Amino acid sequence: MTQKEKINLPKKEKVLILRFSNRLHHNELALLRGAINELLKEKSNVLYHNHEGETFRYSYPLIQYKRINQQAALVCINQGTEAIGLLLMHGNFACQLGDKKVELEIDNVKANQFIIQTWDSMFYYNIRKWLALNQVNYLEYCKLDSLSDKCLFLEKILIGNILSMGKGIDIQFDKEIICKITNIIETTTMSYKNVKMMSFDVEFKSNVSLPDYIGIGKGTSLGFGMIASKRETKK
Repeated sequence: MTQKEKINLPKKEKVLILRFSNRLHHNELALLRGAINELLKEKSNVLYHNHEGETFRYSYPLIQYKRINQQAALVCINQGTEAIGLLLMHGNFACQLGDKKVELEIDNVKANQFIIQTWDSMFYYNIRKWLALNQVNYLEYCKLDSLSDKCLFLEKILIGNILSMGKGIDIQFDKEIICKITNIIETTTMSYKNVKMMSFDVEFKSNVSLPDYIGIGKGTSLGFGMIASKRETKK
């Protein structure tokens, strides 16, 4: 087979999910991040905390702290799957979670490869605790009267969030991204970086294949905007 005849195979992203037996609340995810970085101390990689000296690493987080089925978990992507070896080799998982001393117990580790790209078919997802709005577009959103207008507004933000995620892991989508919100389950107010923000639980469909448990939008490193497939077959 000549160079010209070679088929360009889809790029596969590495995704690793490390799940602990320990249960925790969503508002303890920042404490979990602090506890793990304290465990590693000077051996900690920038991907664990997204800070480089006094500056912030402004890119899509490749190690994300999650609460999956009420259990503490880490979702690692690409270079994050390699950096997680620092934690796995540490051995001692006794740490301070806020005012509690805990021993983190690894439940399971699952590594996989996933193709993130646009397709001709649609995929169905849930997204939880999605921080879709900033100060500017929050005011714009509040001015909208109809549910359909609000869904259209959120769909544009959802597309932008997926594009930003793709850029952060070096993915260029070859087709227009389609997102359609099928249900707004709940809208509530949550605290992120000590700021009250509107949080959305929604169901949507998209022509982009996305791995379970990755995050999009604000606060992805701390469990906000977590996506899970609905695993439904629909036309």
